[in-house]
Amino acid sequence: MSGLSHYIEKEGIPTTGISLVREHTVGFRPPRFLWVPFELGRPLGAPNNPEFQTRVLRAALALLESDKGPVLIEDFPDDAPVSDDGDDGEGWACPVNLPPPPEDRTDLEAAVIAEIGRLAPWYDLALSTRGRTTVGVSGLDIEAAAKLLVGFVEGSREHPHPELSLAEALKAACEDIKAWYAEAATARPGKATSMDVQNWFWGETVAGKVLIDVFAAGATVDDEHMKLFVAGFSMPRSQKHRLGK
Repeated sequence: MSGLSHYIEKEGIPTTGISLVREHTVGFRPPRFLWVPFELGRPLGAPNNPEFQTRVLRAALALLESDKGPVLIEDFPDDAPVSDDGDDGEGWACPVNLPPPPEDRTDLEAAVIAEIGRLAPWYDLALSTRGRTTVGVSGLDIEAAAKLLVGFVEGSREHPHPELSLAEALKAACEDIKAWYAEAATARPGKATSMDVQNWFWGETVAGKVLIDVFAAGATVDDEHMKLFVAGFSMPRSQKHRLGK
């Protein structure tokens, strides 16, 4: 939409919009956009919270009254409130007990493959119950996607997609890992908030630690594609304090 806004404005119609990925919006240089620090798929923040959602909409519409420009990207100041949908007071837990991520990173591949093995029955249950999955953008099975990421952390620059840059292959593998883990973790009946799943994945799994290591390794590579990958690294704002660990 940030690109489309240029064409609409040429017809004399003022535009405004909401961005979830600030770096992409900056690149398109739209006339007016509001960046929000919410998770992907939730441009208005938490569901079933009309008061907060109205605040976001009013902030985006208020940009139409601004005389700043020709490019205006404002940052929404607040994080989304945590949704309490389905909260029964018992909290959420992953359906399988996983050992904590090892402090020693010398055998990451074995650790993450073992973790995937423990979660695999729950992913299979999620797939059979829901009849769909969002996993598959990398074209790799989940173990191969994990091995690609671990290999990069350990210094390998090989990947199975010659038509893609290494950064593009890593991004696709990261998205598949996150989607696979989220689907497996939420297979058991009951409600889990998005924050529950985020805290679990980024703070309690080997895979989450691997993705953080991928980000750190990518930041050392002097390549334009890799710089874009690092700049747009898809990690919730609420979890970015873990990047320094």
